[in-house]
Amino acid sequence: MATMVDKVADRVNDSLDGVGRWVDSKPAGLMNRLIGLSLAAPSWTVIGLARWLVPSEKGYGTHLQLGLGECTMMHLTGYPCPMCGMTTTFALYAHLRVFDALLNQPFGLVMFGGTLAAAAIGFADLVSGRGYWRSALRAVERREQVVSAVLLGGMLLGWVYKIFMIHPELIPGR
Repeated sequence: MATMVDKVADRVNDSLDGVGRWVDSKPAGLMNRLIGLSLAAPSWTVIGLARWLVPSEKGYGTHLQLGLGECTMMHLTGYPCPMCGMTTTFALYAHLRVFDALLNQPFGLVMFGGTLAAAAIGFADLVSGRGYWRSALRAVERREQVVSAVLLGGMLLGWVYKIFMIHPELIPGR
């Protein structure tokens, strides 16, 4: 008996297969350029915003400069959310303060690297129309479980790290 999650997953996969067939039915160069644009535009926007922001000295809270509200989890519990410090980390990387960024939120290196990769692949496809995004997608699909485990594990470890950075009194022996 299929669960609700299985049914949703099947519908999503069927929809993605349909999108894939539609993409494959169009001229390759045009579609590769459009997909390149859809990768490059948001990725370069994120990198540009990160460069524009001034990294918070606290190691979190840089997102407030975008007009966003205070972190609800931090406000209610006093503890950071799993992505705590990520905007600050992106701003540090964008300002080429690599060591500071790595110390602020180590998982940010993975996330910023992924954003840079999407920006580069998108730009290359936008300019050339060659379909580099397909190679990148195939590489991720071949290692889907490993990629998922690294992302989830990295986020969790980065969260624990950030909790101890904000609350050093929780470190045993201190």
